[in-house]
Amino acid sequence: MSRSRLPTAARLLLIMVLAAAAVAAGFAGSYFVRQRIDKPAATTPPPTPAALRGATSPAPAESPVPPAPVPAPAAVAEALSGVAGAGGLGSRLLAEVVDVQTGTVLYDRGATTPTTPASTAKLLTAAAVLAVRPPTARIATRVVEGTGGAIVLVGGGDPTLTAAPAGKDGPYRDAARMSDLAAQLRRAHVQPTKIVVDDSLYSGPAISPAWAPEDVPSDYASAITAVMTDGGRADPADAIRSSLPDLAAAHQLAKALGRPQLPVSTGLAPVRARPLATVSSAPFARLVEQMLQGSDNVIAESLARQVAVAENRPASFTGGAAAVRAVLSRLGVDPGAGLVDGSGLADRDRVSAASLAGVMRLVAGSAQPGLHAVESGLPVAGWSGTLADRFVKGSQRLAAGVVRAKTGTLTGVSTLAGTVHDRSGRLLAFALVADRTHATLDAETALDAIATRLADL
Repeated sequence: MSRSRLPTAARLLLIMVLAAAAVAAGFAGSYFVRQRIDKPAATTPPPTPAALRGATSPAPAESPVPPAPVPAPAAVAEALSGVAGAGGLGSRLLAEVVDVQTGTVLYDRGATTPTTPASTAKLLTAAAVLAVRPPTARIATRVVEGTGGAIVLVGGGDPTLTAAPAGKDGPYRDAARMSDLAAQLRRAHVQPTKIVVDDSLYSGPAISPAWAPEDVPSDYASAITAVMTDGGRADPADAIRSSLPDLAAAHQLAKALGRPQLPVSTGLAPVRARPLATVSSAPFARLVEQMLQGSDNVIAESLARQVAVAENRPASFTGGAAAVRAVLSRLGVDPGAGLVDGSGLADRDRVSAASLAGVMRLVAGSAQPGLHAVESGLPVAGWSGTLADRFVKGSQRLAAGVVRAKTGTLTGVSTLAGTVHDRSGRLLAFALVADRTHATLDAETALDAIATRLADL
């Protein structure tokens, strides 16, 4: 449906009102840092573009509004001719713009060249996991009876299980709680002699050999284990995540039981062990939203392993990346062979702008609720997640509420991929990769200027 543009002052006032409401509601966020930085993220479901941009009054039933026209490729090229050469982009920009409905490529600038996607790689993981898992499904964490008086904490791969005390929030909304596991155990009168952690769902190294040495432990990444609390944090309030998050989680269970001195170790649950307690994560759609809004690497790697499990592949870095590639290929998007992790944290990940734009066209144009949840979970320009403080100055305010996109930042690399409504309401998918930059903020400003031009077509 065609949409009209609100006057700038009115649009700004509406955004300010919505933002104030969000702050009052106490929305929380997480972030992705290093020269691997995506900015603090709100975990609130963002408003639709129509909520921020405004819509025309519905036409009478007998006079339906004709579909908006597809922009001409020549018009798109002309609109982007200046901003695509901005100095802040460094010496190379790779880009593609596609009409979501028809698949028509409207702009191609080296789009098939494999390059470092940074955190826009999370779009591939998001689409793949929601293609193989129902959006309402959840991840279970269990406690079963061990031997010799032990209990076994069995990981299902939920990275958001929180060790926050009952009644207090952890880093992630709607998370399963360690305190609930402890309460179930107390009600069953379980008095363990020790706690064993069963991480056997995952295989391979817990830290990717493709990551930089400083990535773990850091405030944006931990070791990836099937049992962990609070995104790999040993304590919910910790800034730095853990290199041994599985054992840290076991210590948190001991603490929740009121017995912090209980010994902990890793091991396997007995075959057909008696179940003692179970909690479940937020639905997959919410986990994907939290990953995208906060550019959370730990959630991303955990979700890639969920794809591997569904595809009967090893739940490892290699298996997860291979599973994501296989699922997307079946859906008609060729991601190439260069993805080596699920988060984009590896400098040697290689994905083309065409693949990123293809994933965005897939999820934006899909009638499947699961896949559509990828687009609806994205940060909104000037409003939420890693785009909360972008598109808020100068002419770029034009695109506030109109652009939904995933950001990505590594040293020398800045990326942006998502969707945008043009002036007539036509939905476009785009991917922008500046992979030879010198200043992150300058690159982000230049990428935002390109997205703004697309909104102004």
